[in-house]
Amino acid sequence: MTDDIYNQYIQPPHSAQQLLDRCQAMAGKTLGQIAAEIGVSVPEDLRRHKGWVGNLFEIYLGATAGNKAEPDFIELGIEMKTLPLNSQGKPKESTYVCTVSLQQTGELRWQDSWVRRKLSQVLWVPVEAERTLPLAERYVGNAWLWQPTLQQEEWLRSDWEELMDRIVLGEQSEINGSEGEYLHLRPKAANSRVLAKGVGGNGMPELVNPKGFYLRTSFTNLLLSEI
Repeated sequence: MTDDIYNQYIQPPHSAQQLLDRCQAMAGKTLGQIAAEIGVSVPEDLRRHKGWVGNLFEIYLGATAGNKAEPDFIELGIEMKTLPLNSQGKPKESTYVCTVSLQQTGELRWQDSWVRRKLSQVLWVPVEAERTLPLAERYVGNAWLWQPTLQQEEWLRSDWEELMDRIVLGEQSEINGSEGEYLHLRPKAANSRVLAKGVGGNGMPELVNPKGFYLRTSFTNLLLSEI
């Protein structure tokens, strides 16, 4: 990659406006074009490269968090989420927010939760995701910054509290993906054989499948309809 590209895209943005300017430069390009600009190779597909698209955007836009438990753009307090769209321009899948501690036994408030912090300010980057489209030929759309309205935060808080109550009661192994109107829990592991320590209903440790919080497509579709 050239020094010019490094200086323009890899250094962290100094403001939300600069971040949006970089997004504007990315909009309308294919993933192959963006990858070529920063010297990144494009895999044939995503089956063995989950997270590649998000990583590509992080490099191009200058995200700084890496694997740290921080928003992607630490200095700006902005989290980035890719939004894969189908051929009708609708969200194709639920959006991962963060992992959940299955050993939670004490009191935890929504105001202090990692979910709330992750969703306090989000940069949404839409991208084509139809399987029939070669990865390199998929176009990136216009990104936008989002902060939840009072109503949206209330919806998320309500779902989060109901799900966390069940975890605290040791019912995490019984939670399924149908619970939660806008925010729900799904397994977050390579396969069902992966287990993590949780707390059972009797307060004793038990092994359960790791889980993560996800936003339902009904929620992200609502966000799309508002822009």
